[in-house]
Amino acid sequence: MRSSFFVKILAIACGIGGVGILAWVFLPIFFYEFTAPPLMSYLSPLPDNTQAANSTNGSFDDTKASNWFVGSNPSDFKKGSVTFYNLSIPRLGISDAVVAVGGEDLSQSLIQYPGTALPGRPGNATIFGHSVLPQFYSATNYLTIFSDLPSLQKGDGISIRSDGISYEYRVEEKFEVLPTDVQVLEQNLSDSFLTLVTCVPPGDPRRPRRLIIRARIVPLQNTNTGQN
Repeated sequence: MRSSFFVKILAIACGIGGVGILAWVFLPIFFYEFTAPPLMSYLSPLPDNTQAANSTNGSFDDTKASNWFVGSNPSDFKKGSVTFYNLSIPRLGISDAVVAVGGEDLSQSLIQYPGTALPGRPGNATIFGHSVLPQFYSATNYLTIFSDLPSLQKGDGISIRSDGISYEYRVEEKFEVLPTDVQVLEQNLSDSFLTLVTCVPPGDPRRPRRLIIRARIVPLQNTNTGQN
């Protein structure tokens, strides 16, 4: 009798534990879906490309930056010598994260999309970062570094340090796009812009959408006193 009682208690405890684990994994994804920023669809035609299917069914390797948007050419990510600069986001606790210009391994660094402008110059510097379930977020682990990116708000600061020069950006927009909406990578030469990209919802194995954080450079203050 006593052993049967303990078996029942153990079974109930295991069941409760299993439900708790499932809730711990899936509730953040469900919560994100209810609070997600707007989806800005550009109605892009879907090319006849096997990468297009991989971008929506979860079978693609999301640690390779070239897989994130339909039509990306992996060879573009490997051309030329790899150079680096650093990115900091105080709200997320990210300090001097390495951004690689060239290469595509998101487990080793953040990646700047090939052909986009360098920070501080006219155009749109576009940076990819990996994300997982927010419970595993670490500002120093490149596999989790952008897991809390959805928490950024308009007005938040982003700092770039490149070739000994520091640039400050302020967040202006937050929205989502589909992997086919490559227009978000286009260059706008009216100012210096910074675009941060990660797969969302964080932790969803399907990786169905891309979160876009768009920031604009903060002009340097004129320190000239104008004294005659």
